[in-house]
Amino acid sequence: MLRVPKGPRLSRKSTTRILVVNDSQSARGHLAGLLEQRGFEVDTATGGRSALALLEAGAAPDAVLLDVSGPAAEGLDTLTKIAAAHPGIPVVVLSGDARASTIVEAIRRGAVDYLNKPPDGDQVEAALRDVLLDRERVRRHAQDRAAPHSDAVWEGPSLEPIHRTIEQIADTDVSVLIQGESGVGKEVVARKVHASSIRAKARFVKVNCAALPGELLESELFGYEKGAFTGATARKIGKFEAAHRGTIFLDEIGEMSAAAQAKMLHVLQDGSFHRLGGNREIVVDVRIVSATNRSLDNEVDRKRFREDLFFRLNVVGLHIPPLRDRREELPGLITHLLDRATARHAREVPVLSDRLLGLFDTYAFPGNVRELENYLKRIVVLGSETSVIDDLQGRVADDPGPAHFDALLAEIEATAGEVPLREVGRLAAEAAEQVAIRHALARTHWNRRQAAELLGISYKTLLAKIRAGELEEGAGAA
Repeated sequence: MLRVPKGPRLSRKSTTRILVVNDSQSARGHLAGLLEQRGFEVDTATGGRSALALLEAGAAPDAVLLDVSGPAAEGLDTLTKIAAAHPGIPVVVLSGDARASTIVEAIRRGAVDYLNKPPDGDQVEAALRDVLLDRERVRRHAQDRAAPHSDAVWEGPSLEPIHRTIEQIADTDVSVLIQGESGVGKEVVARKVHASSIRAKARFVKVNCAALPGELLESELFGYEKGAFTGATARKIGKFEAAHRGTIFLDEIGEMSAAAQAKMLHVLQDGSFHRLGGNREIVVDVRIVSATNRSLDNEVDRKRFREDLFFRLNVVGLHIPPLRDRREELPGLITHLLDRATARHAREVPVLSDRLLGLFDTYAFPGNVRELENYLKRIVVLGSETSVIDDLQGRVADDPGPAHFDALLAEIEATAGEVPLREVGRLAAEAAEQVAIRHALARTHWNRRQAAELLGISYKTLLAKIRAGELEEGAGAA
């Protein structure tokens, strides 16, 4: 064991939630029981894949208790992935291997503490208490540093209509559907809707509908009873129950399965549901805010999304414009995101060069705010902007849009009076269409079916246009 902090037990009234990850059903149940006796709320996962799916779907434990005693590579691999994707969630490792090299490797991969098996309840509680206190100190420090610019993402005039709508619905409980490209800040808007509402003091519970397959999503949303399926060793409270009297945010709702859509419609109509494997009707008071990067209108037309559910979700619709149409927000966003990154990684705030700011000002940002944030994180962590400048220069150079239109304009100018106006319009439309297709293919990494959906055309039509434009994978906008 690396260290066992001393101190009083956590209060039995604690609402701290721990995710226990263990591939042994008996060990999983034993640990869950120990923690529940000490006042913790407990979620369980049967292994690394299940744990990562839960976290990606929006599960937000205060800490993870991860057993790496199975196949060594798998357990440590899970630790690496959790630490990389969810750096704010501390991971305490359990293992039967007490060798110094194993402990060092676990710490190197992101574990904040290491316990030998079998641990007793006091050891586990003491370790969790200590890492949670450390986490709270880091969180408060980050909040203090980021607070001056916390509203930076709301300064742009293009978001004023969204501001006004949120103010108008503040004293209501209507369902809200937020649409926009990936990375534009749909979750930020969803949290603003909640914070401005009469439910602001209750919980905001997020679920990523794209991260879980149908049955797993249903169990996450509605919970299950003990014995409902293999591995259901205890009753699990679903996200809807957890969000009672608060707001549930259903991200990427366009990915929801048909079965989950039907159950969701029932909840919206009656305000009640049954846990999987249960017969008792559970009544909840929840406000629903959902988001998608798809056009749900098109999904309804194609019979991929229920029309009746769409109408119930879209009582108030908010559309967030892409970052390329909100360039006036860039200075405030950059300041805010840099403060957040430097607070999280304990680094000094870098001064960005005019060269980099110029590239930011001309780049199309297909990944929107999320892409900008990733670039700034890279600068903060590496302490240099060189790799970002090189990357952006390559992407801007590969963008066929400006060069394509410049060539077209030069050709029209050279043949002034010879090309009919109608033909000029046709050529310009074709050029714009090719640029849009290149961007869609780049955004979907040349997944033609996804690009066709993004463009709102059939797969067959897209293939024909790719052939007509002689487009090749690896070329075009990124």
